[in-house]
Amino acid sequence: MSLDAPVSTVAAWLAEAGRVVALTGAGISTDSGIPDFRGPRGVWTRDPGAARMFTLDAYVGDPEVRRAAWRNRRAHAAWTAEPNAGHAALVEIERAGRLHAIVTQNIDGLHQKAGSSPDRVIEIHGTLFAVECLGCADRTPMSEALDRVAAGEEDPPCTRCGGILKAATISFGQPLDAATLRRAAEATTAADVLLAVGTSLTVHPAAGLVEYAARAGARVVIVNAAPTPYDGIADAVLRRPIGEVLPVLAGAARR
Repeated sequence: MSLDAPVSTVAAWLAEAGRVVALTGAGISTDSGIPDFRGPRGVWTRDPGAARMFTLDAYVGDPEVRRAAWRNRRAHAAWTAEPNAGHAALVEIERAGRLHAIVTQNIDGLHQKAGSSPDRVIEIHGTLFAVECLGCADRTPMSEALDRVAAGEEDPPCTRCGGILKAATISFGQPLDAATLRRAAEATTAADVLLAVGTSLTVHPAAGLVEYAARAGARVVIVNAAPTPYDGIADAVLRRPIGEVLPVLAGAARR
């Protein structure tokens, strides 16, 4: 890939940065076969009704929505997906000693699978790999719940209290974990460079982290195929494919 002026400029920023923070969204995982939500082939673009599975009130109030959600979890691409060049590039930036944190909106675990240090990955929207009871807050592996679904339980209840089980992810209408959000805010405000990668920056409070970083003096770089509401405050906006541009930036970080 040739270094056009914007990419060259951002590469120079990373070459001198001491604390790079990546804010990643669904777009970084599409090359791994995990569809985004709002893109041309997104989950909600193809099936607007699917959004009910990700809305807390609908999930709690409608057993059919829960049954559909459990079928969706069993079929989720995350179980077989492999990290791609974008994930690997962030690992390289970490190995170069420049990555402070990854704040991810994704639930697929691909950053950790690629080799990013788990203690540097802040999953603000939770993880698909665990289940929580909405009644007693008991937390168990997702694999155990899916085994029960495979055995015929269409909507498995909590084995501890009989309550409703749900993936340990954040649904619409459900607050983010305060401690996790605080970690994310602290990381972004400490950044020299904030890389917002593959995110539409339309979902709050995650999107607001860009403004936090900018106010704290970080250079803000947005790598996304489509315009975002924060392009106007970014120091650079790169429309190049994530799997092409991040490896170039990682190469600069290793210098």
